[in-house]
Amino acid sequence: MSVIRNYRDLDVYQNAMAATMNVFQLSKTFPTEERYSLTDQIRRSSRSVCANLAEAWRKRRYEAAFVSKLSDVETEAAETQVWAEIAWRSGYWKEQTFLELNEAYEKIMGQVVLMVDHAEKWLIRPRVRKQGDGETERV
Repeated sequence: MSVIRNYRDLDVYQNAMAATMNVFQLSKTFPTEERYSLTDQIRRSSRSVCANLAEAWRKRRYEAAFVSKLSDVETEAAETQVWAEIAWRSGYWKEQTFLELNEAYEKIMGQVVLMVDHAEKWLIRPRVRKQGDGETERV
């Protein structure tokens, strides 16, 4: 297992970024009349998955804040699935394209659920320094 130094090292982030770039490329095929609706919506939600993962990483001092941000990741991933389904049902994408993208986001959400279920493993622990009188202090 490799050392995780920042959010970019997380498998879930790498999977989310790959899916986001896939969404970006696929959404280039949408008709121009979708530019300010479907195109913007699916790109925004897919990018938000990555951004919220980065934010969650920085909130690891507080379990509730960390879990809340991971919940945001899940909701943005689910929203992206909805927009992908709309793209397929509107005839912009083939069913196989939708199914593959949907599966990518299912995997991402599964990874996030595991992080939430084991949030304590991801938290930043405060360092403790012993003082001369045997007391300890958080640093």
